Amino acid sequence: MGTRHSKIGEHLNVFFVCIILTPMLFCGCSHFNEGFQAAPTFQEANDFFSQGNYTASLSTYQQIIEKCPTAGDRVLFEMGIIYAYPGNEQKDYQKSLECFQKLIMDYPESGYRKDSEMMIFTIKNVILKDKTIATQQAQIETLQQEGKNKGNEISTLQKKIETLKQELKSKENEIVALKKEVFPIQKGPADKILIEKKERRLTLISKGKVLKTYKIALGGDPNGPKERQGDNKTPEGTYVIDSRNKDSRYHLSLHISYPNEKDKKRAQERGVSPGGDIMIHGIKNGFSWARDFHTEVDWTKGCIAVTDEEIEEIDKLVPNGTIVEISP
Repeated sequence: MGTRHSKIGEHLNVFFVCIILTPMLFCGCSHFNEGFQAAPTFQEANDFFSQGNYTASLSTYQQIIEKCPTAGDRVLFEMGIIYAYPGNEQKDYQKSLECFQKLIMDYPESGYRKDSEMMIFTIKNVILKDKTIATQQAQIETLQQEGKNKGNEISTLQKKIETLKQELKSKENEIVALKKEVFPIQKGPADKILIEKKERRLTLISKGKVLKTYKIALGGDPNGPKERQGDNKTPEGTYVIDSRNKDSRYHLSLHISYPNEKDKKRAQERGVSPGGDIMIHGIKNGFSWARDFHTEVDWTKGCIAVTDEEIEEIDKLVPNGTIVEISP
């Protein structure tokens, strides 16, 4: 039994390093060098974290909130990271969730909001899978004890144990891979991309036949056509793929030829800029662990998002010039 618990612990530890340490490093690249009055205290908190003194690090962050309330969103985000960090023996997932939830409630316009929503979703999912594994492990142990006490039922119980072990292994793989799905791909290339906003679905079509469909995330305000720059809406209309960026901040992206003449005319009548840079792209660099769970929230600024694996697949099947039809 000790070996089995150790194995599960190894899987969970690897998983937590993936979901917690990656955003921590991401924050380190993006935010630790900000030049404002609390910067030295932030550095002190970071030093405590690097030394493994998580209690002191959390205490220092609390001082920052008291001295510099305007930095509260960053402090809450980084405290949430520490509470969920796998190396923290006093880690508390509930307190981590409370930090991210308070950030979203108290700082609705914060640049950390989207990352916090992603962390809340991921941590809740991990907690749920942890409970499932614990329940199944308890079932295995119960059945093993019954098998020892009931000689005539050993054979039947052993089959049940093996079945539960397979289910447990499957759950562990889900935690590590976050529900990896592989679908057979028919021969391309596609000559049309159909994007159905209401169904949150992207379909590749070749000569009238469906090649494959994908779940998608849209702009933060998805209802209705895009009217102006900054409205966070995904366009509606007919366009083409006119270029692609293999060095995108969102793994890889295919550029859609928005705005078309109709879009430009509508924006001109309203005296606004129609905007641009509408893409089909993957997940933000550093967050590929989210996989298809990212579709639970419309998080883009008007683009169409799929997983990193899916955008690589689409890139191979969709040449420049492919028609893109986006329906409401």
